[in-house]
Amino acid sequence: MRTGKVFLVGAGPGDPGLLTLRGRDVLACADLVLYDGLANPLLLRLTDCPCERTARTQVGGGRIVLQQEINERLIREARSGKTVVRLKGGDPYVFGRGSEEVAALEAADIPFEVIPGITAATAAGEYAGFSFTHRDIASAVAFVTGHEDPSRDAPRLDYAALASFPGTLVFYMGLGRVQDICTRLIGEGKPEDTSAAVVCQASLPQQQVVTSTLAELPAAVAASDLRPPSLIVVGECVDLRRACSWFEQGPLFGQRIGITRPNHQSDDIAGRIVTLSGQPVMMPLIEIRAIDEEQAATANEVLARLDNYQWLIFTSVNGVVAFFDRLWQTGRDVRRIGHLQIAVIGSATAVALAARGLRAEIVPDLFRAEALAKSLSPHVDGQRVLWARASRGRDVLPLALTAAGATVDEVVVYRNDDVEQFDADIVDLIRSDALDWVGLSSPSIARQFAKLLTVHQISPQLLRTRIGTISPVTSDAAKAAGLSVAVEATTYTWDGIIDAIVGSTTIR
Repeated sequence: MRTGKVFLVGAGPGDPGLLTLRGRDVLACADLVLYDGLANPLLLRLTDCPCERTARTQVGGGRIVLQQEINERLIREARSGKTVVRLKGGDPYVFGRGSEEVAALEAADIPFEVIPGITAATAAGEYAGFSFTHRDIASAVAFVTGHEDPSRDAPRLDYAALASFPGTLVFYMGLGRVQDICTRLIGEGKPEDTSAAVVCQASLPQQQVVTSTLAELPAAVAASDLRPPSLIVVGECVDLRRACSWFEQGPLFGQRIGITRPNHQSDDIAGRIVTLSGQPVMMPLIEIRAIDEEQAATANEVLARLDNYQWLIFTSVNGVVAFFDRLWQTGRDVRRIGHLQIAVIGSATAVALAARGLRAEIVPDLFRAEALAKSLSPHVDGQRVLWARASRGRDVLPLALTAAGATVDEVVVYRNDDVEQFDADIVDLIRSDALDWVGLSSPSIARQFAKLLTVHQISPQLLRTRIGTISPVTSDAAKAAGLSVAVEATTYTWDGIIDAIVGSTTIR
């Protein structure tokens, strides 16, 4: 069997947008991804292969994976012919033990490539508002480990040299040793009033920055609830920081927002949340699935009789995709609907239709079934209407159009199923009040969220997670299920939900 190849990819400091294009490309063609605890899980959406976490320190209930075990796994999987991506936080070679992994691969004669990543210090400075080098302040910057190899007989760090270094000092992994680092620098002559800071979880919505003097930094850290990963910054550059950085001024900074729509439809809205300095949390509560054999047979019969209809209705993007997929699978194509007039709900549905070179005759301003029924009713008296729909949904359309004199047939082209098992990590976020918002984009999703709370015995009345809904219909379903709605979109899209959250006066 042909030997595979290992790619050591720097995942960057946390913000998923900081991955390099080369890193994105190799993730897309990987057979296996072994990612460490500092890599943002959102990056795993760039691959379809199995992904395994390889934490070298205890994280929750996860197993600790020794470095030697990781090295051996990389070699074994590559020898089996796989393309393996080792996804590492920051840069593989900057305090990342990537050189140890490369040494093991070289010894085993395994092909490899190292793809640089943005190291944490670079992000910590720029996301926190520090410029490590500045023509008037510092012409040099030193990256220093705050946690040397404990097995070494004597330390390699020369604190006398560091104390006299003519520039900015940045210590990696030093949160637990901040007292010792500050004391040793002062003891070697660094002025006590030197500006200093600690940056935790740089480039993530949970980023924390504490600024002080070198002498007072340990006390300032002790008074704050700081969590690793962290960096200690020592130097005048800290004085360049304003009250908050450009990143912290993002309207969703510090906010975790649950996206409940199906996984394959979440990337765009997750990207927008990240752009606004928030943290998207993928928590799909429904799944879009293919129809079963019986439903497929029925759909095929309907598609064979398209000439009988004058109008075609789509009420979701999923309906458009599934209808045309089914049309193609039956040996037909878009020419079979050339005689039909089309009506849709929602701008996103209209865009999905336009991507196939088709334009809808009717797209009501309000994205709900009642509005479509009102717009369409004057045009369908005595005509046959086909609605390409999900396996479940409201019956407003067929009832209203039938009353307007139309003959309405419904064809199920995709299944809209509830998620059968809720993600334990998501439940923990809700239970610990760590999920700030959750968006609900349909009545069925609202009922599913209420079910999640019931199954895990979480009281809706004590829920700290605030709820944003996509429309009045969804709000009604949420309230009927015992949920309290904090905001409601005025434009009935996921972007509308985010706009409503941003506009909320209770966001902080």
